[in-house]
Amino acid sequence: MGMEIMYRILCLIGGYAFGLFQTAYIIGRLHHIDIREYGSGNSGATNALRVLGKRAGALVYLGDCLKCVVACLVTRLIFCHLAPDMTLLLVIYTGLGVVLGHIFPAYMGFKGGKGISAISGAVISLLDLRIILPCLIVFILVVAISRYVSLGSIVLMLQMWIMYMIFVLHDPEYVYHLGQQYVIESIIVLGCLAGLAIYKHKTNIVRLLHGEESKLGKKKADETAEK
Repeated sequence: MGMEIMYRILCLIGGYAFGLFQTAYIIGRLHHIDIREYGSGNSGATNALRVLGKRAGALVYLGDCLKCVVACLVTRLIFCHLAPDMTLLLVIYTGLGVVLGHIFPAYMGFKGGKGISAISGAVISLLDLRIILPCLIVFILVVAISRYVSLGSIVLMLQMWIMYMIFVLHDPEYVYHLGQQYVIESIIVLGCLAGLAIYKHKTNIVRLLHGEESKLGKKKADETAEK
């Protein structure tokens, strides 16, 4: 049990280290600006899109998504033999660490992005197309219809968590190769990850309820990015 606790801690710390790679901040510096001083002030993909354009937004999304995918892949490679029946749980802990590093980067005054791009990397790292494809489709549809990236992001988080809970409770070993003793913990940790991202959208939720949220495609100096 002692080693298992250490594994969890190492995955959180390792994930956090990956999360410190702030793609938006780096690309902003390449454009001679601090992205946190423009738009919403968030170091994330949506703010980069609105401040620096589509190319920068796409690069930031890819960078933030891939840092989580790579971190989770490293976890799989390390623990697939050391702890095969808890590897997925450790992948989820790693994803949580990446998102924490992305949202709260220590060297940037704990002021980063909102975590959706990084979390999409965590969704991919579950390696379950039954979750990945529906989440992608629903996110695109919600954003295309509503023009609210924040709404699409919130729906994505809830959908991902609910679908994972249904599938892993039904048969944890079929796709996930997860020991039964880790199932509930994995649901809780993934729920914390999703809940954290939704919490970071609290101001967006208030604006959505009041019909004041900025739509994708509109440029507004004081709007809050969703990522």
